[in-house]
Amino acid sequence: MTDEELIKRKITEVAAVADDLPGVIIILSGDCRQVLYMSAMGLTKLNTTLPELTAMREEYYSRYFNADEAHEYVPQVADLLERNDLNYSLTLFQQVRTGPQRSYELHLSTVRILAQGNQGQPLLTICLSCILDPDCHINTKAQRLLDENAFLRAQSARFASLTNRERQVLACICRGQSSGDIAENLFISVQTVDTHRRNLRQKLGTTSAYELGQYARAFDLL
Repeated sequence: MTDEELIKRKITEVAAVADDLPGVIIILSGDCRQVLYMSAMGLTKLNTTLPELTAMREEYYSRYFNADEAHEYVPQVADLLERNDLNYSLTLFQQVRTGPQRSYELHLSTVRILAQGNQGQPLLTICLSCILDPDCHINTKAQRLLDENAFLRAQSARFASLTNRERQVLACICRGQSSGDIAENLFISVQTVDTHRRNLRQKLGTTSAYELGQYARAFDLL
């Protein structure tokens, strides 16, 4: 059987049951650069057709997915393909929108290699994507993590400018410790603690304890 024949057979097999499954089924090329099949639920949500999706090739990702997340999931997908293991699957959160003017909605997606070609290379990948209920507590927690990741990416340069001592002081501040407590715990003077406080506000551009806390949480100081 040729690779082209195997592709057609696998897509036919999946299409026969895809519309009965609780989520959107997507079959992509072995390098994940092109959509080859999407179940009716997905096509309806995106208000598009399979030929249109297939013709988009990599534009599919920039049109429907949050580009700010690409640096996180692209290496994971690359690792999946490099493993080339039919029994290995990757699960990740993705922000998906159904059009340029629409807001992003959180999805939970699971991806694995569906078929290998005659040379043993990944030939097809398959993805099951389910939207998370906006009212579900898991959605709220997942969105919080995504927001923290976005904050981390945007503020990594500022945080990198902090010295180790400033990071220690930042952690203490966000635990609610006073300047006196911090001075005693770190064996420095209160005046030095106050200097570190001023430097933190200046370097991070913060004006409140809440903003300092964002840095502490995002960069795992607490």
